[in-house]
Amino acid sequence: MSHRIDIISIGTLSRNLLWNETGARRSQHATTTLVRVGKRNILIDPGLPAIALLARLAERTGMEPRAITDIFLTHVANDSVAGLEAFEHANWWCSEAELATIASRAHAGDHEAPVVQLASKLKPAPDKLAPGVDLYPLPGYTAGTSGLLIAAAVSTTLITGPAVGSLDHFLAGQVLPECRSIEEAKSSLQEVYDIADAIVPGYDNLFSNPRGLGA
Repeated sequence: MSHRIDIISIGTLSRNLLWNETGARRSQHATTTLVRVGKRNILIDPGLPAIALLARLAERTGMEPRAITDIFLTHVANDSVAGLEAFEHANWWCSEAELATIASRAHAGDHEAPVVQLASKLKPAPDKLAPGVDLYPLPGYTAGTSGLLIAAAVSTTLITGPAVGSLDHFLAGQVLPECRSIEEAKSSLQEVYDIADAIVPGYDNLFSNPRGLGA
């Protein structure tokens, strides 16, 4: 079954230490990606506010919000959920490990907006979210950070969320400093390098893995 992958919105970090930025310079939001396979339209990390995200969705695909069948969150944080309200009709997924973390925070009385709003609606994603779209654990940034691996006949694309911050981070072999576990994050980064032909990072545009170019 064929897949189509579109970048709906290119994300950005509030600060990028690789650009010598020590303080916040901009509003952080995750890269939003659309994967189309069969009758499934899977939107990953709707990080922009709904009004902006719906405008980008229309500009990039001509699609109405009701066309989105599934939402997948690589991680649950303010920068990945701002546009969720526009897709109340869709199935909302994240990894079981991430869901367990959210549930424990909610039970402990954490009233951060994503916890309060999402703990009851998010579902644990199956290992295969759709034909040719597989859950790929990438722990480190959070305990349950997970990407989606899209396998084509001759190549693989990995949507990584914050496991890969940007092309600059990937080339420098660096993980984001906010990671819960730097050691796990570095291991996940190495897995991305080893397995993916194309990469959709957490806060940048899609790029080809340099190893495919002889790097």
